[in-house]
Amino acid sequence: MIKPTYANHSSKVIRLIPVVLACLLFNACASTPNGKDKPVPEQPDRSTINQLGKTDFDRMADVEMRENTNSLKTLMLKLYKRNPKELRKSTTDSAERMVEWVFEGNHNWKFESIQNKQGTDAIFLAFKPEYQGDRVLPFIVGLHTMLVSAHGGKTDFYLPDNIDPQRVYNAARNVEIAAWKLSNARDEHGTLYLLSNEANETERNLSFEREFGKIVGRTDTFAIALAEKSQRLITRIVQNLATAAFLPF
Repeated sequence: MIKPTYANHSSKVIRLIPVVLACLLFNACASTPNGKDKPVPEQPDRSTINQLGKTDFDRMADVEMRENTNSLKTLMLKLYKRNPKELRKSTTDSAERMVEWVFEGNHNWKFESIQNKQGTDAIFLAFKPEYQGDRVLPFIVGLHTMLVSAHGGKTDFYLPDNIDPQRVYNAARNVEIAAWKLSNARDEHGTLYLLSNEANETERNLSFEREFGKIVGRTDTFAIALAEKSQRLITRIVQNLATAAFLPF
């Protein structure tokens, strides 16, 4: 079902910006499921010269991308902890070091071990039966590069940047599809390709689901606010996750 919506009240945007930014920052500082507080992340120095070229929406995009990246780091670490055999396919080092290398290494997000695939191509690779490599790597690389591409190929935003809210909205839907695949895609023997959430009589671990929910929530909020600001049309798409195809971003 496709339902078009149009943002035509740009005057509301100014009032919404502080609320939206506060919500995003609240997510960033929320306590962990086990009740322990996360340390408050150090914020960028807003008195520096580079802040002069940023609007409130540029700063909002900065926050969204930074916090989504942190969520992906968390997901990657948790996936390696739940699927240690996948980590061993890539390195004998720790999961923490692997995550650091993927997100901070000098590789331009191109990895020969996953055929330099990015975006949804990389996500698909993670669930291909014939693929024998580390499945966590293409899954996270695909999600990260997809989100960056949907934001115009950038993670740091300034006044001249022009982000399409439809692409951002589509990326959020793709994250939902990827999360569904993670929890449901199985091999020919009926075994999940990657272990994530766990719910049984003795244990209930939905921390993966919560982290994906944070990413989708941040991305959707930014897409809607951006549409209000730019008075652009967003085509809302409701689809069955089990049969849904990835949307263009």
